[in-house]
Amino acid sequence: MAGAQAKPKRGPTPAPLPDPVRAIYSTGMERQRPLLDQLLISTDRALRSLLAPAAAGRPTPGSPAPVVDDAERRNTAGLMRVNHAGEMAAQGLYHGQALVARNPATRAMLEKAAREETDHLAWCEQRLAELQDRASRLDPLWYAGSFAIGAVAGLLGDRTSLGFVSETERQVERHLDGHLEQIPPTDTRSRAILEQMRDDEVTHGQAAREQGGAELPRPVRELMRATGRVMTTTAKWI
Repeated sequence: MAGAQAKPKRGPTPAPLPDPVRAIYSTGMERQRPLLDQLLISTDRALRSLLAPAAAGRPTPGSPAPVVDDAERRNTAGLMRVNHAGEMAAQGLYHGQALVARNPATRAMLEKAAREETDHLAWCEQRLAELQDRASRLDPLWYAGSFAIGAVAGLLGDRTSLGFVSETERQVERHLDGHLEQIPPTDTRSRAILEQMRDDEVTHGQAAREQGGAELPRPVRELMRATGRVMTTTAKWI
């Protein structure tokens, strides 16, 4: 028909993005997620950590090993309560750091580490139940304090935040070695849990260093050790 406008030719339908490209695109979009969304996600993570039983993505290491001697049971339960409190603190730390991370790769590493720490949390909960004992009543304090510390570390920049991860995991590794010396060889379940936790902590620390984590000043490292001693001493009994 005269005067009719010609329809524009359509180009070929673009091929779907390959998985790696789509992953990069999605990560970039996540970086632009509004602050309110990030805060809601952080709130959901906090409530799940504090109020819901932890769900492990991996089987609990070792086989159930009852502890017959009551004094031995109480001592081991105290150590596992400390480790459970440490894992609760790790959840808060990683969630706080991930909230303010600038680099999507850094955020992804922190969130992956937090998921593996959730396994640790679930394993410690299970072992405490097997030992007929409980978690620390101060768990909300450990989580909230660590979340604040993680957020502050993250605001100082990704290199500082990753350096904080590296130093934290280095100290946790030494702490777990000390607990393994106190748990009797016959308690194969508790030992297997702590050995796997130690292996994971080493991996997290190495990943943080490989992504450019900065070495923290000595006064900061000493302050972290002092804070850790306060938490471990208190959590064993409360």
